[in-house]
Amino acid sequence: MARTIRAALLQADWTGDKDSMIEKHERYAREAAKQGAQVMCFQELFYGPYFCQVQDPQYFAYTEKIPGGPTTERMQALAKETGMVLIVPMYEEDAETTGIYYNTAAVIDADGSYLGKYRKTHIPHVKGFWEKFYFRPGNMGYPVFDTAVGKVGVYICYDRHFPEGARALGLNGAELVFIPSATSRGLSEYLWRVEQVSHALANGYYVGTINRVGVEPLGDDDFYGQSYFVDPRGQFVGDVGDPYKEELLVRDLDMDKITEVRQLWQFYRDRRPDAYADLVRP
Repeated sequence: MARTIRAALLQADWTGDKDSMIEKHERYAREAAKQGAQVMCFQELFYGPYFCQVQDPQYFAYTEKIPGGPTTERMQALAKETGMVLIVPMYEEDAETTGIYYNTAAVIDADGSYLGKYRKTHIPHVKGFWEKFYFRPGNMGYPVFDTAVGKVGVYICYDRHFPEGARALGLNGAELVFIPSATSRGLSEYLWRVEQVSHALANGYYVGTINRVGVEPLGDDDFYGQSYFVDPRGQFVGDVGDPYKEELLVRDLDMDKITEVRQLWQFYRDRRPDAYADLVRP
């Protein structure tokens, strides 16, 4: 029997405050569920602006515990209500060490249960992306979560420039990898339709990737949207999202294609880890 899942992404613009941003995502999640979506991912740091365009301590106030924080609990209730798996990127305060923060995505199953989290591993620190001011590098590896729709992994924004973690997710069994982002126009825009596509075809899994839209008050450049799903052959599933407008993308993913592609392109069988020692030198 064919296995197909319906998945959703939301590329959204900033509302101006945290509460209304959360409410917006709840409305879209309910709309996605009405359209039959079984899994949905929100954008990077979904309930705030992309504050890393500046270095300002006031934005530490956006941190929350994960799990146990108010937004995680609210999203657990939303997942249970809608029957969807939710991938929810937030600004995390470490539960054990005061003043330690991470760029994190919580993974919540369709029954509302908290499955775990991924912490962004690669942290940029250049003009407009002052992330080391806000985040510690992730320290939890590349977990894959066994959800109601299958095995799901997460990679976040700047991570996408590093193929090693994308491969690790594949080796850990991922069938669908979500890559939420906040990327403004500039040097990296042409890479947007290259890197995530490459991860999908090199590892034989689906990728769902999101970028914000609109101009936010902290920066001069606009976020260029163009969110999409891509299949294990490296082909887009439906249209790519609008480059300027807020949009909910809902797509059907033929999960049988994963096995089909992996049996045709034997990229895992033909790996040579014995020959890759130089790749892990500092």
